[in-house]
Amino acid sequence: MKILKIDHLGIAVKSIDQGKNFWTEILGLTHEFSETVEEQKVTTAFLPIGNSEVELLESTSPEGPIAKYIDKKGEGIQHVAFRVENIEEALAELKEKGVKLIDEKPRKGAGGALIAFLHPKATNGVLVELCERK
Repeated sequence: MKILKIDHLGIAVKSIDQGKNFWTEILGLTHEFSETVEEQKVTTAFLPIGNSEVELLESTSPEGPIAKYIDKKGEGIQHVAFRVENIEEALAELKEKGVKLIDEKPRKGAGGALIAFLHPKATNGVLVELCERK
């Protein structure tokens, strides 16, 4: 598996409009675009910083994973995403090594990326996302 870089940090927020104020008004980042991913019950907002991004995540449903995360842990960093060269090869390698996966096959994420999550029980409590962008 070849990890190319930290692709983004995912930050769970109750409201993207309120959440992005700190990142744009205080830190001076630019809000590049927002997108709703219905399958994941989330709206995302991307704020580039260098070769990486901050991704704000707002739930579109009280039953969505971001709403559940906020209910349990509050707003804050929800995951770290690593860009990989080939996500299918990365998942196969991790599975072979016995790493517990949430997603055994990649799925469509925001911005046209292919994504897959590793289970936090396999990563010392950190939700890790693998991301492949063409």
